[in-house]
Amino acid sequence: MPVFTFTGTDAQGKKIAGERQAENKASVQVQLRRERITPGAIKEKGKEFALPKFGTGKVPVKDIAIFFRQFSVMIDAGLPLVQCLEILATNQESTSFQKTLTAVRTTVEGGSTLSNAMRQHPKIFDDLTVNMIEAGEAGGILDTILQRLAVYVEKAVKLKSAVKSALIYPVSVISIACLIVGALLKFVVPIFASMFTSMNVELPLPTKIVVGLSHFIGSFWWVVLGGIIALVIFVHYFRKNPRGRYLFDAMLLKLPVLGSVLRKIAVARFTRTLGTLITSGVPILEGLAITARTSGNAVLEVALMKVRKAVEEGRTIVDPLRESGVFPNMVTQMIGVGEATGAMDAMLQKIADFYEDEVDAATKNLLTLMEPLLIGFLGIVVGGIVISLYLPMFSLIAKLS
Repeated sequence: MPVFTFTGTDAQGKKIAGERQAENKASVQVQLRRERITPGAIKEKGKEFALPKFGTGKVPVKDIAIFFRQFSVMIDAGLPLVQCLEILATNQESTSFQKTLTAVRTTVEGGSTLSNAMRQHPKIFDDLTVNMIEAGEAGGILDTILQRLAVYVEKAVKLKSAVKSALIYPVSVISIACLIVGALLKFVVPIFASMFTSMNVELPLPTKIVVGLSHFIGSFWWVVLGGIIALVIFVHYFRKNPRGRYLFDAMLLKLPVLGSVLRKIAVARFTRTLGTLITSGVPILEGLAITARTSGNAVLEVALMKVRKAVEEGRTIVDPLRESGVFPNMVTQMIGVGEATGAMDAMLQKIADFYEDEVDAATKNLLTLMEPLLIGFLGIVVGGIVISLYLPMFSLIAKLS
């Protein structure tokens, strides 16, 4: 049986690490939760430094949203659970999702609950999904829970697509700029450099810099490529480390303009997740732990675990939220009103709606701000190279005249 190393936090919020023997990662997660340990990174011993895997067959989030929507309609119509899973598995285009649903159906047929069957597939069904399904089964409102899950996933997809659409333009412009500059330095500059050498022209400083860069890229292109690959791998493993991930996410939140957008995204995700869990009947302590794990930001995760510890000690939720310094004053004030009036779930959903609209507006403003900056950057870089190549020709023409 393989041995797994893990990092996590205990019930008091302290970071711990250790080893557990189990059949797979899912079994390790179950063991740790029984010990009241919130799991972080779990890796098989001996494979801690394996290269990142690609194409693991993860199901697109849109497919999961459609699955929950169809599942809720079928349950509401009175179809048996096993039959619903069989129909849904047959209609899936994703082979990976089809196999997962078939395995879930088989487990349910064997007498397991739906939540326990889904818990065996953590790459597809996360803690939030499993706990909400478990609450729905306990309360006899599985169809309602599935509808809430569908709404939650659809809104998460919308939030993610808004961010992606805002990043497509700047990433595309920067990529094109790098390709143009690389092509100029690799193919165009050497032609001008040989011409200047044959004509014995004295080169000004900007031209010397461009020619030097051209020689470097032409002779040591493998160093540049290797440096880029090394940087990507370093960032990947730096973020795998809990401390490194915290520092990286904290740095992102402090960036001008972009940091504000990322903070709004984090607040929208936090309030939507916690509001959905509380509405579905998940206890507040469990809801905070799940929200922390699914927040997508290490700074927010640490803050929420401290909030959970404070609530566990008998404090209200609003005071530790305010003390964390991560959440805007408006958010903590509205949560405080919701806690005082007993309508915190509805208040969290309203905050989520507000911040999702804020994210839409902020991403559009960010795109509007970045467009002239990127065009100016592209013009300065490419124009600077072209002008530096023509400077010796201007001096040559002046001498000839």
